[in-house]
Amino acid sequence: MAIYAMTGGATGIGGELRQQLTGAGHQVISVDIKEGDVIADLSTAEGRKAAVDGVRERAPDGLDGLIACAGLPPVARPLSLIAQVNYFAVVAVVEGLKDLVAQRRGTVLIVSSNSAPMIPADDAYVQACLSGDEAAACALVEERDGHVAYAGSKRAVATWMRRNTVPYAKAGVRLNAVAPGITQTPLTDQVFADEQLGQTMRDFQASVPWGGMASPAHIANVMRFMLSEEASFICGAMFFVDGGSDAMLRPDHF
Repeated sequence: MAIYAMTGGATGIGGELRQQLTGAGHQVISVDIKEGDVIADLSTAEGRKAAVDGVRERAPDGLDGLIACAGLPPVARPLSLIAQVNYFAVVAVVEGLKDLVAQRRGTVLIVSSNSAPMIPADDAYVQACLSGDEAAACALVEERDGHVAYAGSKRAVATWMRRNTVPYAKAGVRLNAVAPGITQTPLTDQVFADEQLGQTMRDFQASVPWGGMASPAHIANVMRFMLSEEASFICGAMFFVDGGSDAMLRPDHF
């Protein structure tokens, strides 16, 4: 039996992955703002510390895996919350639990998005995230829109993953990310209902080469593989699970 910790394990992709893992006999320590083994508001430094401390109390002998799944959609307000949860909380929790994962030569799996490449790497908001300046990132994003806030946070966290792959691997931790496309979750439902972004989402759904949108199981199936021993030589990968959308938008990039 493996022991995993997961942020955002109550609903959507995280909820599906938690069910798959527990159904296979593994233990999952769930961290969530409302429902979970550890209740924590990851938008705050205090909440991030509570998440790390809560997992440490429940897994003193180490973790086989850590899944950073908690995230906010582009319709969340204020926009600074998106930066706080989607980037700064991910980094804080992963860094705070890295040693527990290293004890078992385990894996850290971050949920990014296929929207990440839509924001340039040199965007000021992305760079503020990567420099660790939370105050600056939050101030900058308030001048932008929901799409930039969300996609930029996912660009930043994917870049952080790539930049840290080598030191993490040398420390005994596989660091990877999954990039879901449009997926049927409660957060996606919020975006579909939004007056500004709803039609954009419907148009994007219609453009998916494979057709339609993913179910949480489509994403969780890939994540479960990435956590498994079968994926034990994969480090620094960004797995796009999006029905071909990224290849459609960026055919010459990989």
